Amino acid sequence: MSETTISVVSSKSLLTLFGACDQHVRKIRDALGVNITAHNGQIQIEGPPQAVASATEVLERLQSHANRHGSLGVEDVTLALAAVRDGNPPSESQPIDVFKPGRQIRPKSAGQARFIEAIRLNDIVLCYGPAGTGKTYLAVAMAAAALKRETVRKIVLVRPAVEAGESLGYLPGDLQAKINPYLRPLMDALHEMMDHDLIKRYTEEDVIEVIPLAYMRGRTLNEAFIILDEAQNTTVSQMKMFLTRMGAGSKIVVSGDITQIDLPPNTRSGLVDALDRLRGIQGIVSVSLTSADIVRHPLVQRIVDAYDSRPKTKR
Repeated sequence: MSETTISVVSSKSLLTLFGACDQHVRKIRDALGVNITAHNGQIQIEGPPQAVASATEVLERLQSHANRHGSLGVEDVTLALAAVRDGNPPSESQPIDVFKPGRQIRPKSAGQARFIEAIRLNDIVLCYGPAGTGKTYLAVAMAAAALKRETVRKIVLVRPAVEAGESLGYLPGDLQAKINPYLRPLMDALHEMMDHDLIKRYTEEDVIEVIPLAYMRGRTLNEAFIILDEAQNTTVSQMKMFLTRMGAGSKIVVSGDITQIDLPPNTRSGLVDALDRLRGIQGIVSVSLTSADIVRHPLVQRIVDAYDSRPKTKR
């Protein structure tokens, strides 16, 4: 066991660092397995040597941030933990400025930072990784930022309507009602970036389109930010069709999880094929995210690791 201390200037600084009801410190304790207490203007950290060193660096980063900005949020703690864990501070990446006033989105891991930078520098980005790594969320954020800067004229959000073990035909309602559940995750992300009324107006004006992949055939999209989500469930011919919709001044982001393919047996995934086929083409890059980039509930990372560590068994 190891122990170290950090001096804190005032009780107000200590309260900021610990967070309301000690929420910041609890997050660090849970993530690193250390014990953190405060006494006489000092913070004591106890635990395994490496964990104590990491916790000390996290708290020093947070103290520096609080001194500069006067406050700390849960996201700041997440960023600091990710920076120390990965040895590559994602906070150095330029934040994504979306439509909601005062709302800026920043990567929470080194992998996410690479993904954002790849989108900034390239016209086509293929991103693959497990659930919870922010693939859809960050792509939509970059699209909203591009629309706000007027570097594109529209956003097109696309998903293949593939039945994940359930029958689409038995869902209630007309065709639009049947496909809405497949498109909902894209709209959920978009609502984090824009007010409801603005989304409604942009949708009515065709500035924002949220459509199934099949509706892309025959189109050419100029000055558009086009996102294909759940791309592991495209076929090779569908992926070719989608990528060739790209017009002048457009940008494409393709994302998916190649461990969750719902295509029929012996059908090659369009995303897997594209990752191999398009390798080395200038202007097209691929980004791999891992369980280390998962930013949902901490249990999601453990669940993904548990499934990945054991081969599938037949019942």
